[in-house]
Amino acid sequence: MSTLYLDRRELALKLEGRALAIYSAGERHGTVPLHLLERVVMRSAVSLESSLLARLADEGIAIQLHGGRFGGAIALIHGKGHGDAARRIGQYRAYVDGDWRRRWSRLLVRAKLKGQARLLRQAREARPDEHRSLTVGLERLNQALSHLAGDPGLSLESLRGVEGAAAAAYFQALTALFPPALNFSGRNRRPPRDPVNAVLSLAYTLVHFEAVRACHNAGLDPLIGFFHDLDHGRESLACDLVEPLRPWVDLWVWSLFRERQLTADHFEQTGESCLLGKAGREHFYTGFEPFARPQRRLLRRLTNRLAQVLAGRGQSAFLQEGA
Repeated sequence: MSTLYLDRRELALKLEGRALAIYSAGERHGTVPLHLLERVVMRSAVSLESSLLARLADEGIAIQLHGGRFGGAIALIHGKGHGDAARRIGQYRAYVDGDWRRRWSRLLVRAKLKGQARLLRQAREARPDEHRSLTVGLERLNQALSHLAGDPGLSLESLRGVEGAAAAAYFQALTALFPPALNFSGRNRRPPRDPVNAVLSLAYTLVHFEAVRACHNAGLDPLIGFFHDLDHGRESLACDLVEPLRPWVDLWVWSLFRERQLTADHFEQTGESCLLGKAGREHFYTGFEPFARPQRRLLRRLTNRLAQVLAGRGQSAFLQEGA
Protein backbone atom coordinates (compact mmCIF):
# COMPACT_ATOMS: atom_id res chain seq x y z
CA MET A 1 0.00 0.00 0.00
CA SER A 2 1.25 3.50 -0.82
CA THR A 3 0.62 7.20 -0.40
CA LEU A 4 -0.14 9.68 -3.17
CA TYR A 5 1.19 13.19 -2.51
CA LEU A 6 -0.35 15.98 -4.59
CA ASP A 7 1.58 19.25 -4.34
CA ARG A 8 1.23 20.99 -7.71
CA ARG A 9 -1.19 23.57 -9.08
CA GLU A 10 -3.93 22.84 -11.61
CA LEU A 11 -4.23 19.19 -10.66
CA ALA A 12 -7.42 17.20 -11.16
CA LEU A 13 -8.35 13.69 -10.09
CA LYS A 14 -10.76 11.43 -11.94
CA LEU A 15 -11.91 7.87 -11.43
CA GLU A 16 -11.19 5.66 -14.42
CA GLY A 17 -12.37 2.13 -13.74
CA ARG A 18 -10.46 0.85 -10.71
CA ALA A 19 -7.75 3.50 -10.97
CA LEU A 20 -7.25 7.10 -9.94
CA ALA A 21 -6.22 9.23 -12.93
CA ILE A 22 -4.13 12.36 -12.40
CA TYR A 23 -4.49 15.34 -14.74
CA SER A 24 -2.41 18.52 -14.85
CA ALA A 25 -3.67 21.50 -16.84
CA GLY A 26 -6.03 19.15 -18.66
CA GLU A 27 -3.31 16.66 -19.63
CA ARG A 28 -3.39 13.10 -18.27
CA HIS A 29 -0.19 12.27 -16.38
CA GLY A 30 -0.84 8.72 -15.20
CA THR A 31 -2.96 6.51 -13.00
CA VAL A 32 -2.71 4.79 -9.64
CA PRO A 33 -4.71 1.57 -9.03
CA LEU A 34 -7.06 2.01 -6.08
CA HIS A 35 -6.00 -1.26 -4.48
CA LEU A 36 -2.46 0.10 -4.13
CA LEU A 37 -3.54 3.29 -2.36
CA GLU A 38 -3.82 3.70 1.39
CA ARG A 39 -3.93 7.50 1.62
CA VAL A 40 -3.95 10.67 -0.50
CA VAL A 41 -2.29 13.84 0.79
CA MET A 42 -3.34 17.06 -0.98
CA ARG A 43 -1.43 20.25 -0.31
CA SER A 44 -2.34 22.34 -3.35
CA ALA A 45 -5.67 23.13 -5.02
CA VAL A 46 -6.92 19.83 -6.46
CA SER A 47 -10.14 19.48 -8.45
CA LEU A 48 -12.29 16.38 -8.00
CA GLU A 49 -15.93 15.43 -7.78
CA SER A 50 -17.66 14.63 -4.49
CA SER A 51 -18.49 11.18 -5.84
CA LEU A 52 -14.77 10.48 -6.06
CA LEU A 53 -14.30 11.45 -2.41
CA ALA A 54 -17.09 9.04 -1.50
CA ARG A 55 -15.49 6.26 -3.53
CA LEU A 56 -12.09 6.77 -1.91
CA ALA A 57 -13.65 6.70 1.56
CA ASP A 58 -15.62 3.57 0.66
CA GLU A 59 -12.38 1.90 -0.44
CA GLY A 60 -10.83 2.75 2.93
CA ILE A 61 -8.46 5.30 1.39
CA ALA A 62 -7.87 8.23 3.73
CA ILE A 63 -7.61 11.78 2.44
CA GLN A 64 -5.64 14.51 4.18
CA LEU A 65 -6.18 18.08 3.05
CA HIS A 66 -3.61 20.82 3.73
CA GLY A 67 -4.15 24.51 3.20
CA GLY A 68 -2.88 27.99 3.96
CA ARG A 69 0.61 29.38 3.52
CA PHE A 70 2.11 26.94 6.00
CA GLY A 71 0.41 23.83 4.69
CA GLY A 72 -1.26 22.88 7.94
CA ALA A 73 -3.76 20.00 7.96
CA ILE A 74 -7.30 21.40 7.73
CA ALA A 75 -9.40 18.29 7.06
CA LEU A 76 -9.23 14.52 7.29
CA ILE A 77 -11.56 12.12 5.50
CA HIS A 78 -11.75 8.50 6.59
CA GLY A 79 -13.56 5.45 5.40
CA LYS A 80 -15.67 3.29 7.68
CA GLY A 81 -14.32 2.96 11.19
CA HIS A 82 -14.23 0.02 13.56
CA GLY A 83 -17.69 -1.09 14.67
CA ASP A 84 -17.00 -2.08 18.29
CA ALA A 85 -18.58 0.69 20.41
CA ALA A 86 -17.31 -0.98 23.61
CA ARG A 87 -13.89 0.39 22.80
CA ARG A 88 -15.09 3.98 22.94
CA ILE A 89 -17.13 3.39 26.07
CA GLY A 90 -14.02 1.97 27.74
CA GLN A 91 -12.02 4.96 26.53
CA TYR A 92 -14.45 7.42 28.10
CA ARG A 93 -14.35 5.50 31.37
CA ALA A 94 -10.54 5.54 31.35
CA TYR A 95 -10.52 9.30 30.79
CA VAL A 96 -12.25 9.91 34.13
CA ASP A 97 -9.96 7.40 35.87
CA GLY A 98 -7.13 9.49 37.28
CA ASP A 99 -4.92 6.49 38.02
CA TRP A 100 -5.25 5.18 34.46
CA ARG A 101 -4.33 8.57 33.00
CA ARG A 102 -1.32 8.89 35.28
CA ARG A 103 0.04 5.44 34.46
CA TRP A 104 -0.55 5.90 30.71
CA SER A 105 1.14 9.31 30.79
CA ARG A 106 4.10 7.94 32.73
CA LEU A 107 4.67 5.32 30.04
CA LEU A 108 4.49 7.92 27.28
CA VAL A 109 6.89 10.34 28.96
CA ARG A 110 9.34 7.55 29.79
CA ALA A 111 9.31 6.25 26.20
CA LYS A 112 9.79 9.74 24.78
CA LEU A 113 12.69 10.59 27.11
CA LYS A 114 14.41 7.28 26.35
CA GLY A 115 14.06 7.98 22.62
CA GLN A 116 15.49 11.47 23.01
CA ALA A 117 18.42 10.12 25.04
CA ARG A 118 19.08 7.49 22.39
CA LEU A 119 19.21 10.15 19.68
CA LEU A 120 21.66 12.30 21.66
CA ARG A 121 23.93 9.30 22.24
CA GLN A 122 23.93 8.54 18.51
CA ALA A 123 24.58 12.20 17.74
CA ARG A 124 27.49 12.33 20.19
CA GLU A 125 29.15 9.42 18.40
CA ALA A 126 28.59 11.02 15.00
CA ARG A 127 29.63 14.52 16.13
CA PRO A 128 32.51 14.25 18.62
CA ASP A 129 33.17 17.96 17.99
CA GLU A 130 29.93 18.72 19.84
CA HIS A 131 30.57 16.25 22.65
CA ARG A 132 30.14 18.76 25.47
CA SER A 133 26.82 20.26 24.31
CA LEU A 134 25.32 16.85 23.62
CA THR A 135 26.56 15.43 26.92
CA VAL A 136 24.92 18.27 28.86
CA GLY A 137 21.60 17.54 27.17
CA LEU A 138 21.99 13.79 27.72
CA GLU A 139 22.72 14.30 31.42
CA ARG A 140 19.54 16.33 31.86
CA LEU A 141 17.49 13.65 30.13
CA ASN A 142 19.03 10.98 32.34
CA GLN A 143 18.20 13.09 35.40
CA ALA A 144 14.59 13.31 34.23
CA LEU A 145 14.46 9.54 33.71
CA SER A 146 15.88 9.01 37.21
CA HIS A 147 13.21 11.34 38.57
CA LEU A 148 10.53 9.19 36.93
CA ALA A 149 12.06 5.98 38.27
CA GLY A 150 12.48 7.39 41.77
CA ASP A 151 8.95 8.71 42.18
CA PRO A 152 6.33 6.33 40.72
CA GLY A 153 3.52 8.44 42.20
CA LEU A 154 4.14 11.60 40.18
CA SER A 155 0.94 13.44 39.37
CA LEU A 156 -0.16 14.13 35.83
CA GLU A 157 0.81 17.79 36.20
CA SER A 158 4.25 16.83 37.51
CA LEU A 159 4.76 14.43 34.60
CA ARG A 160 3.98 17.26 32.19
CA GLY A 161 6.50 19.43 33.99
CA VAL A 162 9.21 16.76 33.73
CA GLU A 163 8.46 16.27 30.04
CA GLY A 164 8.52 20.00 29.30
CA ALA A 165 11.81 20.65 31.09
CA ALA A 166 13.42 17.66 29.39
CA ALA A 167 12.19 18.83 25.98
CA ALA A 168 13.77 22.26 26.49
CA ALA A 169 17.14 20.71 27.37
CA TYR A 170 16.87 18.24 24.51
CA PHE A 171 16.20 20.84 21.83
CA GLN A 172 18.96 23.05 23.20
CA ALA A 173 21.35 20.13 22.65
CA LEU A 174 19.96 19.51 19.15
CA THR A 175 20.91 23.02 18.05
CA ALA A 176 24.55 21.88 18.00
CA LEU A 177 23.82 19.42 15.18
CA PHE A 178 22.73 21.94 12.54
CA PRO A 179 24.91 24.50 10.73
CA PRO A 180 24.60 28.15 11.86
CA ALA A 181 23.22 29.11 8.43
CA LEU A 182 19.95 27.35 9.35
CA ASN A 183 19.40 29.66 12.37
CA PHE A 184 18.06 26.80 14.49
CA SER A 185 18.02 27.92 18.14
CA GLY A 186 15.32 25.61 19.52
CA ARG A 187 11.75 24.57 18.86
CA ASN A 188 9.34 27.20 17.53
CA ARG A 189 6.14 27.01 15.48
CA ARG A 190 3.01 28.83 14.31
CA PRO A 191 4.78 29.93 12.26
CA PRO A 192 8.11 28.08 12.16
CA ARG A 193 10.89 30.66 11.88
CA ASP A 194 13.77 28.60 10.50
CA PRO A 195 14.30 25.69 8.08
CA VAL A 196 14.67 23.01 10.76
CA ASN A 197 11.44 23.97 12.50
CA ALA A 198 9.63 24.22 9.16
CA VAL A 199 10.51 20.60 8.41
CA LEU A 200 9.83 19.39 11.95
CA SER A 201 6.36 20.96 11.85
CA LEU A 202 5.50 19.37 8.52
CA ALA A 203 6.77 15.95 9.63
CA TYR A 204 4.94 16.13 12.97
CA THR A 205 1.73 17.09 11.14
CA LEU A 206 1.92 14.07 8.85
CA VAL A 207 2.72 11.67 11.70
CA HIS A 208 -0.17 13.15 13.69
CA PHE A 209 -2.45 12.36 10.74
CA GLU A 210 -1.26 8.75 10.85
CA ALA A 211 -2.10 8.61 14.56
CA VAL A 212 -5.60 10.01 13.95
CA ARG A 213 -6.17 7.43 11.25
CA ALA A 214 -4.89 4.60 13.47
CA CYS A 215 -7.33 5.68 16.21
CA HIS A 216 -10.20 5.76 13.73
CA ASN A 217 -9.40 2.30 12.37
CA ALA A 218 -9.09 0.86 15.89
CA GLY A 219 -12.48 2.21 16.96
CA LEU A 220 -11.05 4.85 19.31
CA ASP A 221 -12.02 8.51 19.61
CA PRO A 222 -8.94 10.54 18.63
CA LEU A 223 -10.25 13.56 20.57
CA ILE A 224 -10.17 11.82 23.99
CA GLY A 225 -6.58 11.58 25.17
CA PHE A 226 -5.08 10.83 28.56
CA PHE A 227 -1.78 12.74 28.75
CA HIS A 228 -3.11 15.69 26.73
CA ASP A 229 -6.21 17.30 28.19
CA LEU A 230 -9.36 17.93 26.20
CA ASP A 231 -9.08 20.95 23.92
CA HIS A 232 -11.59 22.11 21.34
CA GLY A 233 -10.75 20.62 17.95
CA ARG A 234 -7.57 18.85 19.11
CA GLU A 235 -7.13 15.10 18.64
CA SER A 236 -5.66 14.60 22.10
CA LEU A 237 -5.29 10.82 21.89
CA ALA A 238 -3.42 11.19 18.59
CA CYS A 239 -1.19 13.77 20.33
CA ASP A 240 -0.53 11.19 23.06
CA LEU A 241 0.43 8.53 20.55
CA VAL A 242 2.80 10.80 18.64
CA GLU A 243 4.88 11.71 21.71
CA PRO A 244 7.09 8.55 21.76
CA LEU A 245 7.54 8.85 17.98
CA ARG A 246 8.89 12.39 18.03
CA PRO A 247 12.55 11.39 18.59
CA TRP A 248 12.36 9.18 15.48
CA VAL A 249 11.00 12.15 13.51
CA ASP A 250 13.79 14.35 14.87
CA LEU A 251 16.43 11.79 13.86
CA TRP A 252 15.03 11.58 10.34
CA VAL A 253 14.87 15.37 9.98
CA TRP A 254 18.48 15.63 11.13
CA SER A 255 19.47 13.08 8.48
CA LEU A 256 17.80 15.19 5.75
CA PHE A 257 20.06 18.13 6.56
CA ARG A 258 23.13 16.09 7.45
CA GLU A 259 23.02 14.29 4.09
CA ARG A 260 22.20 17.62 2.37
CA GLN A 261 18.96 16.37 0.89
CA LEU A 262 17.69 19.67 2.26
CA THR A 263 19.74 22.86 2.48
CA ALA A 264 19.01 26.51 3.26
CA ASP A 265 18.46 27.08 -0.48
CA HIS A 266 15.29 24.95 -0.34
CA PHE A 267 13.54 27.50 1.92
CA GLU A 268 12.19 31.01 1.63
CA GLN A 269 11.83 33.54 4.41
CA THR A 270 8.82 35.85 4.56
CA GLY A 271 9.00 38.07 7.62
CA GLU A 272 9.28 35.73 10.59
CA SER A 273 7.92 32.77 8.60
CA CYS A 274 10.09 30.12 6.99
CA LEU A 275 8.55 28.06 4.19
CA LEU A 276 9.80 24.92 2.47
CA GLY A 277 9.87 25.54 -1.30
CA LYS A 278 8.58 23.26 -4.03
CA ALA A 279 11.91 21.55 -4.74
CA GLY A 280 12.43 20.99 -1.03
CA ARG A 281 8.97 19.49 -0.62
CA GLU A 282 9.74 17.00 -3.38
CA HIS A 283 12.83 15.84 -1.46
CA PHE A 284 10.83 15.77 1.76
CA TYR A 285 7.95 13.64 0.48
CA THR A 286 10.31 11.25 -1.30
CA GLY A 287 12.07 10.54 1.97
CA PHE A 288 9.04 10.64 4.24
CA GLU A 289 7.27 7.62 2.79
CA PRO A 290 9.95 4.99 3.65
CA PHE A 291 10.46 6.65 7.04
CA ALA A 292 6.73 6.57 7.82
CA ARG A 293 6.07 2.90 7.09
CA PRO A 294 7.44 1.46 10.35
CA GLN A 295 5.81 4.31 12.31
CA ARG A 296 2.42 3.38 10.81
CA ARG A 297 2.88 -0.27 11.75
CA LEU A 298 3.77 0.73 15.31
CA LEU A 299 0.71 2.99 15.56
CA ARG A 300 -1.56 0.21 14.29
CA ARG A 301 -0.21 -2.25 16.86
CA LEU A 302 -0.43 0.25 19.70
CA THR A 303 -3.96 1.47 18.97
CA ASN A 304 -5.31 -2.05 18.47
CA ARG A 305 -3.73 -3.21 21.71
CA LEU A 306 -5.03 -0.14 23.55
CA ALA A 307 -8.51 -0.68 22.12
CA GLN A 308 -8.59 -4.27 23.35
CA VAL A 309 -7.59 -3.19 26.84
CA LEU A 310 -10.14 -0.38 26.96
CA ALA A 311 -12.88 -2.76 25.84
CA GLY A 312 -11.97 -5.05 28.74
CA ARG A 313 -10.51 -7.82 26.58
CA GLY A 314 -6.79 -7.09 27.01
CA GLN A 315 -4.19 -7.57 29.70
CA SER A 316 -3.71 -5.01 32.48
CA ALA A 317 0.04 -5.54 32.01
CA PHE A 318 -0.26 -3.08 29.14
CA LEU A 319 0.16 -0.27 31.68
CA GLN A 320 2.95 -1.84 33.70
CA GLU A 321 6.39 -0.24 33.59
CA GLY A 322 8.30 -1.35 30.53
CA ALA A 323 5.28 -2.87 28.78
